Amino acid sequence: MSASNIVNTEWVRQRLEAGDGIVIADVRFSPKDSGYGREVYERHHLPGAVFVDFKADLTDPPQEHGGRSPLPTPERLAELFGRLGIDRLTPVVVYEDGNGPAASRLWWILKYLGHDAVYVLDGGYSAWTEAGLPVTDELPAPVHRTFEPSLRTELLVDVDRVRAASSGESAAVLIDSRDANQYRGLEAPFDPVAGHIPGAVNFFWKDGLTVDGTWKSAAELREHFRGVDPSEDIFVYCGSGISATPNVLALEEAGFRNVKLYAGSWSDWISYEGNLIATGEEE
Repeated sequence: MSASNIVNTEWVRQRLEAGDGIVIADVRFSPKDSGYGREVYERHHLPGAVFVDFKADLTDPPQEHGGRSPLPTPERLAELFGRLGIDRLTPVVVYEDGNGPAASRLWWILKYLGHDAVYVLDGGYSAWTEAGLPVTDELPAPVHRTFEPSLRTELLVDVDRVRAASSGESAAVLIDSRDANQYRGLEAPFDPVAGHIPGAVNFFWKDGLTVDGTWKSAAELREHFRGVDPSEDIFVYCGSGISATPNVLALEEAGFRNVKLYAGSWSDWISYEGNLIATGEEE
């Protein structure tokens, strides 16, 4: 298997032709059309790919706290993956239309549940079809497996640990993955309050991609995150914990090993009255 979390079309093609037993997971998604993912999946998908409904399968309904897109329970996720023919020993390749938060979210969730061999297809469905590789409308019949979660709790942080990092009570780097306008508090398209967590630095997740939309190399990503101390914990957030996951993936590729997701992210942070809010740039 690959030493990288990101694999290219040729790597996937060879594994499929060799019959290595990998599961391909299609998680194409549009925030503007809830039916888009299933519609395009049923029209054409990678050979043997199973479908994961991003919104229905990878998020729970929001509550008072926890953010706009809470993580589903491990039990619910385990049932989903087992039904799709995935256990913790089954290599999985995930893809969406290109490189975005949906595939990274699924990648991170599987990692969090204890899966060691899960990969993101660089460029997704677009890269696959542009390479002239085959697609199909044939729907697979996965053999049910038992997915037994082994939670990697060290990959996740809650609001208490983020508060401590923000106040300087504990040493950790806070990374805001949203675009600069949201970070600076100039706009809040999805939340009732604009701004960022005090002390956070801004690394927009899309800046981890090249101009043609592929992932930057490990060396380029290390340069991109220059100034982030690899010896400290790194807490990554966005608006709701979804677009933070491409940054988690990019940091892992760059060689950082203390990377943790604040799953509730900004939408959770502002749900607590006493939490401070910063705007503009950090000094």
